[in-house]
Amino acid sequence: MDLGLSGLKVILGGATRGISRETAKLLAAEGAELGLFSRNGDALEDLKEELGGKVVTREFVLEDRDGYKEMLSGLAEELGGCDIFIHSISSSGAQGSMDWDESYRLDMLGAVDGCETLEPYLEKSKAGSVILMSSTAAFETFLVPQAFNAIKAAVITYGKQLSQAWASKGIRVNMVSPGPITYPGGNWEGAKALMPDLYNGIVAQIPMGRMGSPEEVAKVVAFLASPAAGYVTGTNVVVDGGFTKRVQF
Repeated sequence: MDLGLSGLKVILGGATRGISRETAKLLAAEGAELGLFSRNGDALEDLKEELGGKVVTREFVLEDRDGYKEMLSGLAEELGGCDIFIHSISSSGAQGSMDWDESYRLDMLGAVDGCETLEPYLEKSKAGSVILMSSTAAFETFLVPQAFNAIKAAVITYGKQLSQAWASKGIRVNMVSPGPITYPGGNWEGAKALMPDLYNGIVAQIPMGRMGSPEEVAKVVAFLASPAAGYVTGTNVVVDGGFTKRVQF
């Protein structure tokens, strides 16, 4: 199946780990041109060499909103435009009062500033598409109250509203909410080693009997971002192996 991604210009953050890394690999394999940023410059250059094709990179830590906007604009200019923006940088669910600031800055403002900065480029595209990464923690009671959960819920609401506002401009906006995903160096891999009872308890709640992989989520992201999903906008796709128990109408 041809997703129609060949030659499209994609900007993606956090590209050196987990879901974002696998998404970058899938998009590159489909012939997309990539603008990638990450706080890990060495890993980013290694990934660039691995991917081949047209890949431009920026080592960047989102601490300054103006700097973030300038970085995104710079990537778009170097790529020659932006057809797809995938917002996937995140605070990763850490706990504590200070994490409200971090989660709001990375997950929420990262999405808002990214979309607003890249809107002029997306509007010029014939395949304008935005993917905002959320989480099943946004709508399923999970462990203790965390900033991550609340802010990820806000991301879904923002994306839904944005999809309505931008539909007439030909820009689609969708959200993807992964459940428990494990990979080397990831949070759940650490939990498996340090808190095996917690890890095993979560796995026991997943009907498919295992946690998901970054590749499984990346395939959903790539499809939703692509022209193959041209009539899909404003939806939140859950990728969780049946972990959440809600009924979604």
